[in-house]
Amino acid sequence: MTRDTTTRVAVASRSFSRHPILRAELLERYEHVTFNDAGVSLAGEALIEFLAEHDKAITALEKLDEAILVRLPELKVVGKYGVGLDMIDLAALGRMGKKLGWTGGVNKRSVSELVISAAIALLRHVPQGNALVRDGGWRQLMGRQLSQRSVGIVGCGHVGKDLAVLLKAFGCRVLAHDIQDFADFYATHGIEKMGLDALLAEADIVTLHLPLDGSTRNILPADKLGLMRRGSILINMARGGLVDEAAIKAMLADGHLAGAAFDVFAEEPPVDFDLLRHPNMLALPHIGGSAEEAVLAMGRAAIAGLDNARDPLDFVGQGG
Repeated sequence: MTRDTTTRVAVASRSFSRHPILRAELLERYEHVTFNDAGVSLAGEALIEFLAEHDKAITALEKLDEAILVRLPELKVVGKYGVGLDMIDLAALGRMGKKLGWTGGVNKRSVSELVISAAIALLRHVPQGNALVRDGGWRQLMGRQLSQRSVGIVGCGHVGKDLAVLLKAFGCRVLAHDIQDFADFYATHGIEKMGLDALLAEADIVTLHLPLDGSTRNILPADKLGLMRRGSILINMARGGLVDEAAIKAMLADGHLAGAAFDVFAEEPPVDFDLLRHPNMLALPHIGGSAEEAVLAMGRAAIAGLDNARDPLDFVGQGG
C-alpha cells in the first residue's frame, strides 16, 4: 500500500486519537494527520477550527450540521467512527458534494452482549444484590431467568438481528418490529413479526435498536409505554430521545416496570437523578460500543471509509 503524502486528515474523535493501534494504522495510509491530542470535546467554532484546511476527517460524536459544513469548503470526505449517524446532517453533506465513509453493524456483538448482560442483571437483581452485600447485608433476592422469556426487539437491523440469534440460544420467544420486512431472517430463526403495540403488550423484555430520526424520535411516549406488561423490563442501548424518560421514571415508581436499563439518554450526561438512582434503573454511560474488539472494528471501518466513501444520501434511514 502506497502512503498518501498529500491528503490532509483530521481526527476529531478523542478515543480514536488516543488509541495506539488505530493511530499507527491511519499513519500507515496518510502522512499528514492531525489528531485531537488535547483530548477536548470539539463543537461549534472549535470543531470548525480543528477541521479547517483538511481534506478528510474522522468524527465520532461531533455534530456536523449545515452551519458547520458550509464553513469547511476543503473538507471532502468524512469517515464515521461508530455506527450512529444522527450527529451528521446527511442531506447537507450530500448537497455540498462531500462523501461519507460509514459501515453499519461493526459494533453489533458488543451491543448485543451488553443488552443480554443488562437483562440478566435486572431479572436477577444483580445491582441490588451487590449494594446489599456492600452495605453489610446478606439475604436472598428472588429473581427470574432470561431463558424462556418473551423478548421484543424494536428495530431488527444489524444489532437487532445479532441479538435475536443470541436470544434464541436461551430458548427465548423472540418478537420483532421493524418498518422493513425481514421475512427470510424471521423464518430462518423462528422470530415472530409483530406490530409495535402488540409487541409491547406481549413481551417480558422490550429492547430498542433504532436510529434516531424524525420517524423514531419519541417512538415510545407515555401512552405507548403504558401498553407494556406490568412487571416487564425496557432496555435502550440505541439512542437517547427514543423514549419518554419522565414516563419511565413514573412507571418504575409505581411498579408497572420491573426494571429499565439505559445506555443512552436524551441529554448526556443525564441529570434526572431521581430516575438514575431508582433501585430498578440500570444507567450506563454510553458504553455499548466500548469493547476493545468493537473499538478496533469501528476505527478500522472509519479508516477504510476515508478511501471508500459514498454519497451520504445512500445512508439515509440507517445508523446502527
